[in-house]
Amino acid sequence: MKNLIIIGAGGHAAEIVDYIEYINFNSMNPKYTIVGLLDNTESYYNHYGFNYKFLGNTDTHLIDKEIYYVIGIGNVSVRKKVIDKYVSKGAKFESIIHPTALISKTATIGEGSLISHNVSIGPKANIGKFCVINSRSTIGHDSEFGENNFLSPQVVIGGFSKIGNSNLFGTNSSVIPDTKIGDNNKIMAGMTVVNKVKDNEVVFYRFKEKLIVRNNNQNNSI
Repeated sequence: MKNLIIIGAGGHAAEIVDYIEYINFNSMNPKYTIVGLLDNTESYYNHYGFNYKFLGNTDTHLIDKEIYYVIGIGNVSVRKKVIDKYVSKGAKFESIIHPTALISKTATIGEGSLISHNVSIGPKANIGKFCVINSRSTIGHDSEFGENNFLSPQVVIGGFSKIGNSNLFGTNSSVIPDTKIGDNNKIMAGMTVVNKVKDNEVVFYRFKEKLIVRNNNQNNSI
């Protein structure tokens, strides 16, 4: 059984705790022990009423090399800073994979990644380190991901797509097959990416027209 410390105590961390408890409950032998949670804001910890110890500040925490860490921070830029700091100090990270995820045997999952419930990951897909693939998202075959990408719920990535590092994909966004996306981009909720995205861009389309459909056959008689 692996001992875990979760970095973060907000909403994302609360979901991770649920996943770990689900894994343990549905295993013949529990797989993980949650030692506690770290956060710079203790009020987050108090809000969610965790049944695990609050271990103090993320910045001043002394790395325990006998324990595995799980990154429970949702903000992509903050995640990157914390990951880099903890990796430089020798922290080991665990990937958490929900049992309901459907992952091809030929797909690969990098260290410290989170695969949520009802996710689908296709053949030869390669998910880099510290990525979050949120609930009900679909990753097409032969897709390539860099590090620290955060996919919100119900994101669809088409096959043969190439995704760089530290990208945020909003809920219900999608990428058509064989599309390239660079680093540090934000794909806003509901957007469909059909062309290459470079670096440090925000993909958001404002629709200027509204279509109103009227039923001309409606009987207006009294």
